[in-house]
Amino acid sequence: MKSFQKTITVVADDLDDLNHVNNVRYVQWMQDIAKEHWQTKAPKELLSTTAWVVLTHHITYKSAAKLHDEILIKTYIDKSKGAISIRIVEMYNKHNNELLVKSKTEWCLLNAETFKPMRISKEIEDVFIDNH
Repeated sequence: MKSFQKTITVVADDLDDLNHVNNVRYVQWMQDIAKEHWQTKAPKELLSTTAWVVLTHHITYKSAAKLHDEILIKTYIDKSKGAISIRIVEMYNKHNNELLVKSKTEWCLLNAETFKPMRISKEIEDVFIDNH
């Protein structure tokens, strides 16, 4: 699967009492990039008929980011089965390529009208494969 990425710069509101990026902020960034990836790649019809919810996060914190650090965030789908998709998010210090955080999140696909789980179709899997 092709990765989706963006760069962000750490600001004061991202920091905890130790002047490192707060763990809660990392989780927010994980959710934000997953949403951006889906909304950027998915056709309008899929955006209006489906919704994704988190079942689990497994996060490994490797190093701390600090004020003004530039963080490269990469995400991709590792695998999908039934209604569950496993998404990997990696965050790196952009200047030295040091891995800061790696997460594995289980997302469940829902029907946007009924909120019941639905099988991930080939059409949805194809959203995450870069054909360009």
